Amino acid sequence: MRAAATVIGVVLALGCSNNPYPDQDDDRKVLYLPFSEPPKTLDPALAYSTADHAITGKVYDTLLEYHYLKRPYELVGGLARSVPEPTSLPDGGVEYRFELRPDLWFQNDPCFALASASKRRIVADDFVFELRRLADPALASPVVDPFSALRGFAEFGARLKARRDTDLEFRKLRIDQQYERAGGFSGAHSDGPSTLVITLDRPYPQVLYWFAMNFSSPMPWEAVAHYDGKEGRPQLSEHPVSSGPFMVGHYEKRARIVLDANPDWYGARHPEWHAPGATFPSTDGVVDLSAAEKERLDASQGLRLPALARIEYRREEESIPAFNKFLQGYYDMSAVVRESFNRVIQEGGLSEDMKKQGMQLEKSVVPAVYYIGFNMDDAVVGRQAGEKSKLLRQAMSLAIDSTEYLRLFSNGRGLPAHSPLPPGLFGYDPAYQNPYRSVDLKKAAELLARAGYPGGIDSATGRALRLSFDVPDTSPEGRLRFLFWTNQWRRLGIDVQLSATNYNKFQGKVRDGAYQIFQWGWVADYPDPENFLFLLTTPMARSVSQGPNTANFKNPAYDRLFEQMKTLENGPERRALLDEMRGILEDERPWIELFYPEDYALVQGWLKNVRPVGLSIPTAKYYDIDPAQRRTRRSSWNEPVLAPAFALVALLVLLLVPAVRTFMRERQ
Repeated sequence: MRAAATVIGVVLALGCSNNPYPDQDDDRKVLYLPFSEPPKTLDPALAYSTADHAITGKVYDTLLEYHYLKRPYELVGGLARSVPEPTSLPDGGVEYRFELRPDLWFQNDPCFALASASKRRIVADDFVFELRRLADPALASPVVDPFSALRGFAEFGARLKARRDTDLEFRKLRIDQQYERAGGFSGAHSDGPSTLVITLDRPYPQVLYWFAMNFSSPMPWEAVAHYDGKEGRPQLSEHPVSSGPFMVGHYEKRARIVLDANPDWYGARHPEWHAPGATFPSTDGVVDLSAAEKERLDASQGLRLPALARIEYRREEESIPAFNKFLQGYYDMSAVVRESFNRVIQEGGLSEDMKKQGMQLEKSVVPAVYYIGFNMDDAVVGRQAGEKSKLLRQAMSLAIDSTEYLRLFSNGRGLPAHSPLPPGLFGYDPAYQNPYRSVDLKKAAELLARAGYPGGIDSATGRALRLSFDVPDTSPEGRLRFLFWTNQWRRLGIDVQLSATNYNKFQGKVRDGAYQIFQWGWVADYPDPENFLFLLTTPMARSVSQGPNTANFKNPAYDRLFEQMKTLENGPERRALLDEMRGILEDERPWIELFYPEDYALVQGWLKNVRPVGLSIPTAKYYDIDPAQRRTRRSSWNEPVLAPAFALVALLVLLLVPAVRTFMRERQ
């Protein structure tokens, strides 16, 4: 009889599916994505990593956001009705007034029982409260520096700490009460429930970008007071209270995270507003789309957001199993894993096999730049040697082949860089060709000879010019990558020695000024040229302030132009200043710009409206899914191989028949 049970079990197994998701979700618009690194925190005042932002960006909404399609990036209204204009104050300060949309709500949550409710409206004071949290030294937010532009921000933090250090009763107060007793700060206050007023001591137009980030999302004081990890309650870092298009439905951060569409989000409550952050936009005015892309995206124009009912993340610690599940149709998007790159990508596009499966390849240039820098404080490669060192830097720049590097080490992913400004930012010019960023060994040799190093030989000593290249990577792969650059310079006869250390030792060398050449990179915090060009200003030099200007570039003309440029709105005057600054960097060569990185994403054919943005901007609310197409393709890609199973059943039947006959004879 056991054999009979075995046969029955095998037959039943033939009808089973390997689909990891419930059958009832097959007809729902659920986005399935893998994640490898769990979020560290879901507290918007602290969340800074991409793993954090994958969740917080969808759960917390912001006053402003970015137009989904336009490049250069353009701010539009979010929870605020529109992008506010600056108002100049008599004392030199600047004021911004954010007018909130009406009828904004937080999600239903138990924390609101503190105010005798199950949910409540979002008001201007919720933004004020969150900005005070950023200033709170006990929180140690990573964005204290940019928000210090708000009037009284730093003084409030100092006042708060002093009261806590000296007043035990003050420390026992509820957090919002502490902030009130400490007096708040004038740089952030409400003018009624629907108006947030932001005041700066000086013009800083880039502050608006920070109001498109979750650090400044509205935070109810009830959530901070309630979710303190006591009496069985979770910490706020693991229990967000949503103001955005999605809310956390299940949070098992090391295994599975589920985000459900938030019915109380303003876009769901008021589709008749056709708000820019709650409606799929038109491609009008979008200049970098092909005709086919425009047609595809315009098919969703006016779509009510979010189109998805749910987003489900499942933990995949290894990239290859995650990619294989994508190929089976169980994930809707995937990065291109290195091991399968040549199978998937051919001549910069999708392979025929991938096209036949209906997949799409989406490329985005990350607003970032990688570069080789010279320490301008160094006696050989820096300003001390004057024209001689400038000619040397120009020659070394002409020897570097970024295109070949990208081919060898990045599967061609990336664009050769000709200036510090990447695509997507105001001031980037795709037609600009830096005369020192196209390989020209003949011209490089001429410049080297003019510098006093003919054939790489120092004419003053008769010996080969020897330089050091410091890098923070001791891995074999890293060494191979960096040796590519040193071998490029050896073609000129320059002996550049690679000095590889761990990150901490490298930082120590940088602090001590004990380096000549290094490789580094910068990823935009926000899409403005100021966020890149400040990296080469004198106040930011490592030798001046331990700032991010590791090249120690100090040029008064550049600094003067930067100060003029950074407070201007985008327009012809600002572009002219940017071009002038670019000319200084072109000639002086404190950096050898290498490349702007590219992200490749594979998208299943049933996933619609994907437009990569490069920045860490929440975009899932714009996505749409065709569940019927997904169900059909999954079924065809995962048809069970039944022949071996049927053969096994036949064998079991043959074995079972004699046993049944014997059993029946014994019963008789």
